[in-house]
Amino acid sequence: MLKVLKAVAAAAGLNFEFTSYDLGGERYLRTGDTLPDSVIDELRGFNAIYLGAIGHPQVKPGILEKGILLKLRFTLDQYINLRPVILYPGVDTPLKDKGPEEINFIVVRENTEGLYAGAGGFLRYNTPDEVATQESINTRKGVDRCLRFAFELTRKRNQAKKLTLCGKTNVLTYAFDLWERAFKAMAVEYPDITTDYAHVDATCMWMVKNPEWFDVIVTDNMFGDIITDLGAMIQGGMGVAAGGNINPAGVSMFEPIGGSAPKYTGKNVINPIAAIAAAQMMLDHLGEARAAAAVETGIKTVVAQHLKSLSAGKMGYRTTEVGDLVARYAVASLGG
Repeated sequence: MLKVLKAVAAAAGLNFEFTSYDLGGERYLRTGDTLPDSVIDELRGFNAIYLGAIGHPQVKPGILEKGILLKLRFTLDQYINLRPVILYPGVDTPLKDKGPEEINFIVVRENTEGLYAGAGGFLRYNTPDEVATQESINTRKGVDRCLRFAFELTRKRNQAKKLTLCGKTNVLTYAFDLWERAFKAMAVEYPDITTDYAHVDATCMWMVKNPEWFDVIVTDNMFGDIITDLGAMIQGGMGVAAGGNINPAGVSMFEPIGGSAPKYTGKNVINPIAAIAAAQMMLDHLGEARAAAAVETGIKTVVAQHLKSLSAGKMGYRTTEVGDLVARYAVASLGG
């Protein structure tokens, strides 16, 4: 990822300053610390954050995710999780008779509320009468700002100009009554955008059967988490899926969607496309559209013309070689 960024920056006349932080499983095992407040204070002053895949086989699941990823999202108020679902030319999808023209949409997921807000607890813990509660927190402010981002993105994207609200109004009658009322009220301000609604289960079905029906989908935190993983599978797998955690008025963070793969550590066989695609999203967010387009050209060329597979160890190239290829094609598209 850094190799591609540096190559494109040199060709496009950009100047990046990089600061690396020792955060992750090894640090936690060594110090018992995940993300010091002092680091968060420093991160507020950056233009963007790039987060590598986290996860460690010796660390209990949830510790790093909550202590690093969720803490950053909540503390830095990155209230939008942005997930493009794009099938690159030459990449296989498990969907029959579907190609890049049919699989090209974006999911806007609310990123700081819902079931992830941490409201709930235990009663009579670890007894036969135990009760566990987990509440979904949805505020009008939080819903409105997520919807506003989605409507504006749909307009800017300027494709089908269709925004779909994904929810569960027939069962979650409080939370999604709020979402639906806010959605309909805001839609009046965007007469150029077609709006519709789909239950989350129906959304999953249509993503598989007719993904071309979607342009932009907006939804809550939990449903967004689920449908974006489905989106990753129909676009070719976690090896190509990238996402952003966006605070439009603050610092945003970009990351490959998949977690770490410790069994491949040091083997130079992991597919780096998702990591590079996250950097491309970061460039676009920073307003460097030309550089972002160049990286996307590099990715599309490599997956279409070079890789035998997106799976680790089956690409036909080493991880570093894939990075070299993307960098070369990206620079060439800039005239370098």
